[in-house]
Amino acid sequence: MEVWIGRDGERHGPYTEADIRQWLASGEVSPADLGWYEGLADWQPLSVLFPQVQPETSDAPRVPPLPTTNASAPQDVASFWKRLGAWIIDYLILLLPTALIAVSMGAPAAFEHFMSQVENGIAPMVAMADYSRVVRPAAMWSLLVGFLYYAFFECSKWQATPGKLALGMRVTDMDGQRLGFARSALRNAVRLANAITALIPLVSYLTVAWTARHQGLHDMLAKTLVLNGRASDTGNPSSPPGSSNTFSA
Repeated sequence: MEVWIGRDGERHGPYTEADIRQWLASGEVSPADLGWYEGLADWQPLSVLFPQVQPETSDAPRVPPLPTTNASAPQDVASFWKRLGAWIIDYLILLLPTALIAVSMGAPAAFEHFMSQVENGIAPMVAMADYSRVVRPAAMWSLLVGFLYYAFFECSKWQATPGKLALGMRVTDMDGQRLGFARSALRNAVRLANAITALIPLVSYLTVAWTARHQGLHDMLAKTLVLNGRASDTGNPSSPPGSSNTFSA
C-alpha cells in the first residue's frame, strides 16, 4: 500500500507503509499528520490509519522536513523479458493500422512491380531502390502512428500501452510519478530513429538487459522507469482528495 501524507496544505509522497511506520516510530512524522491512500474516502490522521504504531518516546521531536522521495524503498523495475513480452503484444496490435496504411498507399502494388522488375532482369539493387522510394511515405506514416501510440498511452491515466497493461507494468518518472506528454514524447522519440537506421532502437532496448534499473537508452535520456504494477493498483492515476498541490482536510 502506498500512502500520501498531507502537511501544511501540501501533499507529499506516495510513501510505502513500512516507511511511514518507521517515521512514526522515530518521530519523523507526527501522528497528527494527515494520510490518504487509494480507496480511502478522505484524509485521516496517521494515528487513525496506523493506531498500533507509537513514537519510541512520548516527547519524540517532530522533524520539520518531510522526506520528499521514497528512496528507502527499492523500486520494483520490470525485467527485460517482461518488457519484451509487452513489446511483442504492442507490435501485434500495431500490425493492423500498419497494414491498412501500407495497403491504402500502394505497398502491395509496389511489391508486385518490384518482383516483375527482378523477373525481367532488372538489377535487384535498382528494383529495390524503386520499391523503397514508393513505400517510404507509408513507412513514415506507420512510424508516426507507432510513435503516437506509445507516447499517448504512456502518459495516459493507465501509464502504459496495452501490451504493458496486459503484463502488469507502468511507465513513470524517476520518482514513480505519471509522465507528462513532453517526457513521454521524448522517451519515444527514439522509435523515429527507425527512419534512419535499425541499429539505434536495437541498442536502446539491449541496454534494458544489463543496466541496474533495466533502463533502455530512451529511459535514461528521458529519466523514466518501467515498473511492475498497474497504475490503477498504485494510487498514482487518481489524485488524493483535493487539488494536485493541496489537500482538503
